[in-house]
Amino acid sequence: VQLVESGGGLVQPGGSLTLSCAASGFTLDYDAIAWFRQAPGKEREGVSCISSRSGRTYADSVKGRFTISGDNAKNTVYLQMNSLKPEDTATYYCATGMDCSWYEERYYYWGQGTLVTVSS
Repeated sequence: VQLVESGGGLVQPGGSLTLSCAASGFTLDYDAIAWFRQAPGKEREGVSCISSRSGRTYADSVKGRFTISGDNAKNTVYLQMNSLKPEDTATYYCATGMDCSWYEERYYYWGQGTLVTVSS
């Protein structure tokens, strides 16, 4: 089982990025995929999650700006991030678990992370 994130980079405030989480070794149809992020010096926090049981969930800090979606044919989950702010700067991780939760312990596989930097 492997999760590989991509799409991070440097973007100006107000800009957009789309992160991808490509899964191999299992099928996304039956699992939840979540995005977490960890800013320098801060704890990792949940950002968004998608599952067939729970639908789509978002942290309050990203509601209305981020959109999570999945492509089962490509076994990939995306995080479209719009109106980015400097406080969105972090390493973003995707993880898979039985169902959506903000508790990291509920996820059993994690990707290596992709860095997003929002700065002018």
